[in-house]
Amino acid sequence: MSAVAGANARASVYGVQVLIAGRQKQWRDEIAGQIRRAGYSATACDCGVDALTVLALGLPVDVLVADISLTGELCCSQLALEARALRPGLRIVLASEVADTDLTAAELMPDALLVARHLRDGSVASTVREALANRN
Repeated sequence: MSAVAGANARASVYGVQVLIAGRQKQWRDEIAGQIRRAGYSATACDCGVDALTVLALGLPVDVLVADISLTGELCCSQLALEARALRPGLRIVLASEVADTDLTAAELMPDALLVARHLRDGSVASTVREALANRN
């Protein structure tokens, strides 16, 4: 990659903010690492309530990556619905390492992008790039 192409690639991702919501620290760290290696900024939350708070406070977020297995006061499907209500143009990526995950969130949010299995191969960062490319 030439220096100009490298500079253009960095400039294209400059300022992109990704919010990650997942209960397991190892999962959040893995996803945040992928996001940062792709050149984006990452903020991680361990519950849906904290992620929704970030959105409600008006902090800049371009893409929400939520663990489908997120449970608690604000499960993944509810977080996706509330996030979309607060920010209609927010891109949403639903991710899970479990093949037979309950896909309620994906059913409720048909325009969300789904990443299932093999999260360690960079597929979440790739899906975030896809979500950004498809934004209006």
